[in-house]
Amino acid sequence: MTKDNGQPGKDELPAKVHRLIDMIDYQAGSVVSRTIIDQKTGTLTLFAFGQEQGLSEHTAPFDALVYLLDGEAEVTISGKPLRVTAGEMVIMPANEPHALKALTRFKMMLVMIRS
Repeated sequence: MTKDNGQPGKDELPAKVHRLIDMIDYQAGSVVSRTIIDQKTGTLTLFAFGQEQGLSEHTAPFDALVYLLDGEAEVTISGKPLRVTAGEMVIMPANEPHALKALTRFKMMLVMIRS
């Protein structure tokens, strides 16, 4: 996974209008991430997955919301595959195993609320 460093820093983001889909770029054969908000109470991170890229099964201690901005992905939660397309979201419950796989290249926003 690579960080997208060619974008404005988070200090330049407040009080401006932004298009989430334009805030991160695809990189062939890679998963790119860009953290927008990183606070004690939660995070907001953008991801761009190249064709056939994914994240292997893992768990997280907090609920997370995945919202697809572009493309199509398969999100598997506790062994159940869900097909998600641009404009759709899925909630991944805390402590349940989940994985993501690009069916086409896709961009997503991940919101994690810590409690």
